[in-house]
Amino acid sequence: MYPVLRLMWQLSIHRRSPRLSVAGTHVSHHYCMPWDIDLWRELNNGRTLTIFDLGRIPLAARVGLIAVLKRNRWGLAIAGASVRYRRRIRMFERIEMRSRLLSWDERFVYFEQSMWKTSGECANHILLRAAITGRDGVIDPARVAADLGHDGPAPEAPTWVKAWIRADAERPWPPMQE
Repeated sequence: MYPVLRLMWQLSIHRRSPRLSVAGTHVSHHYCMPWDIDLWRELNNGRTLTIFDLGRIPLAARVGLIAVLKRNRWGLAIAGASVRYRRRIRMFERIEMRSRLLSWDERFVYFEQSMWKTSGECANHILLRAAITGRDGVIDPARVAADLGHDGPAPEAPTWVKAWIRADAERPWPPMQE
């Protein structure tokens, strides 16, 4: 089940947090709950993706993106992701999540998020590509950035993000059927 109450809690505790710039980093804290674990008593890999929502949606609220989406009746659809899982997160363990919007191109917005253990180790890291969608299809992110008050070009994407974008463009779609 989607953690609606946890999301509402995160939005509630961060609603008075200072507004972030488009490139600002949102920091939030979360616990691995019994319903988040797998058979090995650690954070389930699929649930990890859901918990990343608990950082990304408040980030979107703090940069003003949620208000822009509501005002224009647009949506935000995840269009791709690359995840690295490096350290186990055990039940009741507290993690710090860092979420930020990295850049955008003519079609997608790119987010980076990571979960950090209290030991200071990075447990996992994700790069997400999202499309802002409207009734007529994908909305140009530059238009969205202008609605957010950003009047310049997109922040320069890191080299590794550019490489991921190029590599993903080589991937066949639809996938081959054998």
